[in-house]
Amino acid sequence: MKTTMVIDDYDAAVVGAGHAGCEAALACARLGLKTIVFTVSVNSIALMPCNPNVGGSSKGHLVREIDALGGEMGKNIDKTFIQSKMLNSSKGPAVHSLRAQADKDDYSRTMREVLEKQENLDIKQGEVTDLLIENGKVTGVKINTGIVYTAKTVVLCTGVYLKSRCLCGEAITYTGPNGLQSANHLSDSLREAGIELQRFKTGTPARIAAKSIDFSKMEPQYGDKRVVPFSFSTDPESVQKEQVPCFLTYTNARTHEIIRNNLDRSPMYSGVIEGKGPRYCPSIEDKVVKFSDKDRHQVFLEPEGLHTDEWYVDGMSSSMPEDVQIQMYRSVPGLEHAQIVRNAYAIEYDCIKAKQLKPSLEFKKIEGLFSGGQFNGSSGYEEAAAQGLIAGINAAMYFKGQEPLVIDRSEGYIGVLIDDLVTKESFEPYRMMTSRAEYRLLLRQDNADIRLRRMGYRVGLISDEQMQHLENKEKCIKQEIERLKNVKAGANKKMSDFLVSIGSTPLTTGSSLEELIRRPEITYEMLEPVDVDRPKLDKEIIEQINIEIKYRGYIEREERQVNQFKKLEKKRIPDDIDYNDVSGIRLEARQKLSDFRPVSVGQAVRIQGVSPADIQVLLVYLKSKKIKGSDDE
Repeated sequence: MKTTMVIDDYDAAVVGAGHAGCEAALACARLGLKTIVFTVSVNSIALMPCNPNVGGSSKGHLVREIDALGGEMGKNIDKTFIQSKMLNSSKGPAVHSLRAQADKDDYSRTMREVLEKQENLDIKQGEVTDLLIENGKVTGVKINTGIVYTAKTVVLCTGVYLKSRCLCGEAITYTGPNGLQSANHLSDSLREAGIELQRFKTGTPARIAAKSIDFSKMEPQYGDKRVVPFSFSTDPESVQKEQVPCFLTYTNARTHEIIRNNLDRSPMYSGVIEGKGPRYCPSIEDKVVKFSDKDRHQVFLEPEGLHTDEWYVDGMSSSMPEDVQIQMYRSVPGLEHAQIVRNAYAIEYDCIKAKQLKPSLEFKKIEGLFSGGQFNGSSGYEEAAAQGLIAGINAAMYFKGQEPLVIDRSEGYIGVLIDDLVTKESFEPYRMMTSRAEYRLLLRQDNADIRLRRMGYRVGLISDEQMQHLENKEKCIKQEIERLKNVKAGANKKMSDFLVSIGSTPLTTGSSLEELIRRPEITYEMLEPVDVDRPKLDKEIIEQINIEIKYRGYIEREERQVNQFKKLEKKRIPDDIDYNDVSGIRLEARQKLSDFRPVSVGQAVRIQGVSPADIQVLLVYLKSKKIKGSDDE
């Protein structure tokens, strides 16, 4: 009779070692849990199978927030970037977002080294085939060799590997990204456990050999002269280095004609692909079909790293057959002789419907089981890492018997991301965008440490030294703004001449320096010649001073909106509420509330199909039952 070996050494098991799995595993281990992380290949740790960059619009906010909470992604990209740029710098601070090109191999290798050196953390190459559950609680996992690993808590971060298949025209391979092994057995175990799965799809463009590219026909795109690091712990001087340019070119009428003539051979349009793809990151086929009025589309050529000849063709992801890809890419200026090193392909995979999760990312029906990343129906490295960090933290909180960390929509982009996933039905891979956040001026990427550092400290991922640095920073900002209010500028000729010289209008009455900085054309730095007693301050502090003074009125307005939002978030809904007992709620709302089981009235408001009238009925019911927090405040 075959005997199953049981390894009983671990408090936490993390399934998957992509961007979500790395953050989850590090969080568990750093919070004191003996942790094991499983991966189908140790060569896929922190793999970047698609775009070779971190950050970007709204995604840069997520990376900053991950760092503020004690995560690793920001530190790792600071070590391994080859170009960095602050996007939207000509617009307001709410939409400024860092974006860095990564050396893909270096990024993966450096993150793997962090995991290998982390105390309490073991790495195991092996496919997890079974989730073990007893009496509604997770108890561990089994891998393909038959070995059972027991654990008090498990975090699923399977990415795009579950029953994955890659499609390049008529050619279909049953693998994960980059030809890596797929995970073909865990899906069945999850279904047996009552977890509802769905099929999603994403894709990636071709990689082109640099020696076959004519960069002279393209527009060079350079990084910032002064680089801003992602991590609040990174010394800004350490990231000032020589950067590698990217290049911009465009598709044309010939490109679009090739695509239209071969749509019947695209798996997306022939019905071969079952999964839903991301609307906000469409393939080049989708762009040509859905934006038929456009005669060209941007194409960015981005290096995959310093020690490879491969370049990533951003903007031209595709699932077309290889022969069509060759024609298509070679129709683009600068790519006339392009040699494809790796074909573009689409990838389909199993993931969950995230409505099955609590805001803590724990499964509602399976105690101790958490989930993060693309397995939750999202897309993107940054979205994955953010969820992995929260899932890992809350797995540790569960193990310790402590309250979970839940970031709400008014506190961070991470809160918006997770709330959208668990509250709103998603029929495509979810992508973070600045427009999804209601309180964008409060949730800036520059103040992520001020917003979230204390949360990271409270759970145990932020050190005393880091907290002291934050408190000193906040003190400096407050003291300097107060000082500026008390430094007066007279309405004299000298001051008038100075103001005119910096493009502003003369004073007619006395003013404080704080009032002068409120002028759109004046910054804190400009006033240095007439502010002789100012202290020497770091650039990050000066940035906060400028924003706090210039946008004070707008910030206060959003803070008032947040106060109203918080009132509904504080009105809790019991876990065991029976919505059939709440008379007066419409049938659709009753079904949606029973399905999603919101934890608060605020979350219930955001469920599609629940009307304001339904909410009023629910509030009356909660008040009649004297539910704590249901009374008007």
